[in-house]
Amino acid sequence: MSLLAIDWVSVGVKTGQFILSFSILVVLHELGHFIPARFFKCRVEKFYLFFNPWFSLWKKKIGETEYGIGWVPFGGFVKISGMIDESMDKEQMKQEPQPWEFRAKPAWQRLIIMVGGVVVNILLAIVIFIGITWVWGEENLPVKNMKYGVYADSLGHTMGIKDGDNIVAIDGRPVEFFGTLESEIVLSEAKKIQVMRDGQPLELPIPDGFIKKIIRNKKFSGLVYPRYPVIVDSVSNKKESGLQRGDQLIAINNQPFSFYHEFDKLKRNYKDSSVTITVIRNQDTVPVPVKISSKGAVGFFAVSPMEILGTVHKQYSFMASIPVGFNHCWETLNRYVTGLKQLFTGKVAASDSLGSVISIGNTFPGVWDWERFWTLTGIFSIILAFMNILPIPALDGGHALFTLFEMITGRKPGDKFMEYAQMAGMILLLGLMAYALGLDFWRLFK
Repeated sequence: MSLLAIDWVSVGVKTGQFILSFSILVVLHELGHFIPARFFKCRVEKFYLFFNPWFSLWKKKIGETEYGIGWVPFGGFVKISGMIDESMDKEQMKQEPQPWEFRAKPAWQRLIIMVGGVVVNILLAIVIFIGITWVWGEENLPVKNMKYGVYADSLGHTMGIKDGDNIVAIDGRPVEFFGTLESEIVLSEAKKIQVMRDGQPLELPIPDGFIKKIIRNKKFSGLVYPRYPVIVDSVSNKKESGLQRGDQLIAINNQPFSFYHEFDKLKRNYKDSSVTITVIRNQDTVPVPVKISSKGAVGFFAVSPMEILGTVHKQYSFMASIPVGFNHCWETLNRYVTGLKQLFTGKVAASDSLGSVISIGNTFPGVWDWERFWTLTGIFSIILAFMNILPIPALDGGHALFTLFEMITGRKPGDKFMEYAQMAGMILLLGLMAYALGLDFWRLFK
């Protein structure tokens, strides 16, 4: 991969959105621990965004608590006195419990402190999804509006999809909106799809193992896309281009095309060349001389497929957005849990699904888009809550499990046991993080 070929502006925008989103999630998660800890009069020694081995980017002590920003962007932490955590402060644990320490508090108080972060992340996700629904509403492309059908990539063609087909049902269930096609196929582990081809219904079986291929392919492209004609919306340089708003492009150097994906493929053959593009203008066919740049740019912005085909927009009042936001939150959690089940049952390969901060950061768009930003932040908030409540030592769920065990049996796990459990959990988590990071680097260089 050439460094010169990387769009560094896009990378910078993605990185900025990732850091802001992750900072919001981590700070509020840790506040979920911090506030009940202070309410129950525990001493909080540190409150950090990101981890700070060896040094901190910034720190300031206010009262009993040191606030800071670390340099390793894998999370954050609050260090509560008398708690065995990632700091592994063994010396403190050798002393007699003090009234302000976590270990001196009743089990029910410790449980509330431990699950506080997860509760905050769930509430945050609900608030975000309600806010998105209220501010932006819902915009969808109905399948019935796709009068030109779809075009498929190579993977779609292997499944039997042909350009011009329209996918109308999955396992007999009608598909209402185009944007849900691939997720419904993957999450429902569909066996067949129904398409309309030349006005006739046709059923296509989905081969065994195809779900894995879709997930692997999704990292680079989709399965199917809408077909739409090439219509000029605006021209980037009017002095150098004879194209006009409303022109419909139909040929390059007398080589005809009908849809944007065909035009996009054809123009790559004429990089850094002067060509004649045939357009339909005011019902007349007009030849227009155009210079195609070395990067394949023609110098205009096309009308979006959503505008050409026609989307359905639904706006909600604040009260109406509340149940819709709750539903979006539940659907997000359900999709994530279903994906994990497929991962652990071997239906989806870990090498195709796992990713580190690089994969997470790459999900953000290359331009700043607040709707997309808050949507992804809401999704990650749900994922962070679910991951943290898993009964794994070193995670909130592990600490909560041991506390519940104590409340039920009346026996508190020993400090040595907790120390070893914390260490085992940290080794497991660090190993998974290293594996995911390695997969991302492998994908980049591949």
